[in-house]
Amino acid sequence: MREQVLALCEVLDNKKALDILAVNVADKTIIADWFIIASGRSTTQVKALCDELEEKAAERGLIARRKEGYQEGRWIVVDFGTILVHLFHPEEREYYNLERLWVDDPQHCINYSREHAE
Repeated sequence: MREQVLALCEVLDNKKALDILAVNVADKTIIADWFIIASGRSTTQVKALCDELEEKAAERGLIARRKEGYQEGRWIVVDFGTILVHLFHPEEREYYNLERLWVDDPQHCINYSREHAE
């Protein structure tokens, strides 16, 4: 599953998502094993990230079961079953601060943006 998480992070990175963070939440919730949290610079980019993610994930056999928030483009959640992807406009990401809620041990995180910075 880690490979799938990294593949989704790569798709977001290639589309210029900001601050990509993958969090292993398997021991904290039954709704997913991983959360991927990323930001776009605008609602247009957040929607474009979602579109690209769904397209590229499908090419790898990962089909989005559901998505919420697409119309507004401020916080989109894409459900891939065991992986939930949260795509935020920067203001929403700061306000909801999922990292504060779900990250209690950096060992359970992949800071994709930092690890893959050029």
